[in-house]
Amino acid sequence: MTDKRFHLAWFMNFTPDEWRAPFGQGGYPWDGQFYIEMAQTLERACFDYIMIEDKLMVPETFGGDRKFSLANGMMAPKHDPAPLAVAMGMATRNLGVVATMSTMAYPPFMLARLSSTIDSLTKGRFGWNVVTSAEDLAAQNFGMDVLPPREQRYAMADEYMDVVGQLFDSWDADAVVLDRENGVYADSTKVRSIDFEGEFFKVRGPLNTVPSPQKRPVYVQAGASPRGRDFAAQHADSIVSVANGIDGMKAFRDDIRARAEKIGRNPDDIKVLFCVTPTLGETEEDARAKYERGTTADHFVNDVLASISAITEIDFSQYDLDKPLPEKLVTNGESGTLDKFQQWGSGKTLRELAAAEGGGLVSSMELIGTPAQVADKMGEAMAEVGGDGFLITTPVLRVSRHYLVEIADGLVPELQRRGLVRTEYKHQLLRDNLKEF
Repeated sequence: MTDKRFHLAWFMNFTPDEWRAPFGQGGYPWDGQFYIEMAQTLERACFDYIMIEDKLMVPETFGGDRKFSLANGMMAPKHDPAPLAVAMGMATRNLGVVATMSTMAYPPFMLARLSSTIDSLTKGRFGWNVVTSAEDLAAQNFGMDVLPPREQRYAMADEYMDVVGQLFDSWDADAVVLDRENGVYADSTKVRSIDFEGEFFKVRGPLNTVPSPQKRPVYVQAGASPRGRDFAAQHADSIVSVANGIDGMKAFRDDIRARAEKIGRNPDDIKVLFCVTPTLGETEEDARAKYERGTTADHFVNDVLASISAITEIDFSQYDLDKPLPEKLVTNGESGTLDKFQQWGSGKTLRELAAAEGGGLVSSMELIGTPAQVADKMGEAMAEVGGDGFLITTPVLRVSRHYLVEIADGLVPELQRRGLVRTEYKHQLLRDNLKEF
């Protein structure tokens, strides 16, 4: 019988939670305990992984200054994802933990060393969300005035992946011999310098950490442009995507699989997970009322616009909320996200774009209803798309314990009853859990 199960992951960031809402826990303190408990909740629901998004600046694009972002806790403050990944990993036994780290910000040796260390600490459950960074404000925190053009960023990222791959391979799997009788901890003949010298990076090596359980972390990527899709098809174990409905999901997954096959990869080794923002209620009417309240609130619209302003570096505060965008916009930032958001030619007002599909930025399809109704929709979508799963999140990535319980104790049991998601973990390593089905 064909395995119809699909994978579940969660997309979040280390920022204040849903601090304004009735069920928010307040957005404080910053000891990570809220997110550690979140990871434990997702492990109870047998999620494959939790992914921590990151940005390396305080946004200043929306309205021309940083006032809105700070006043609303929108993308700032934002704490470092790597220590949180360790804390969540140490507090769980099976859940994968994925941290976003930028090829712009981390020298290859430091990223490889950090990733290897976290993978060992989590016993083989670490993943790296590979980003190049798309904001000039972030570049200015690392000695640059502006980011390189997108094509050059991808060329640098390709070389970066080559470097870190060689570093992960600089120790043989059996290099640690622990020969007490002869006093040899590691066999020096099985540890090599890489002596890498490319167009952008120069690294001697070898890595100074022992091979971790996965040898290298699971690679997660979210390329949406043609160049980004090529990069993801070449390197990623799991791809994060926001598509336009079921047809868009199927087209994207088919395209990624075709690109992977063209370069000799097994497309089944790449798990494409589509972002969704389910709204759940005891009845469909309850869920729709909740959705309408959330997506039409003034602060929600502005939060969405501030978020997309930050990642595209286009100030959306300059446009009339109740009119369509006057022109098709382009960016050197996250172009795929911009294209998904603006829906050029749809005639929608900016307010409607912000509210569309639970936020426009992070929802691939509408999922509103009872847990049973939403589970049915998710199963039907995956059957039509062909796989591989969903990345659950919220429109502006804020989350509350109330929402977590709705998903973990409402939606997931319905999915499990239909045989659509795992009911237990079969493997220790994150990569093996992803490849299970």
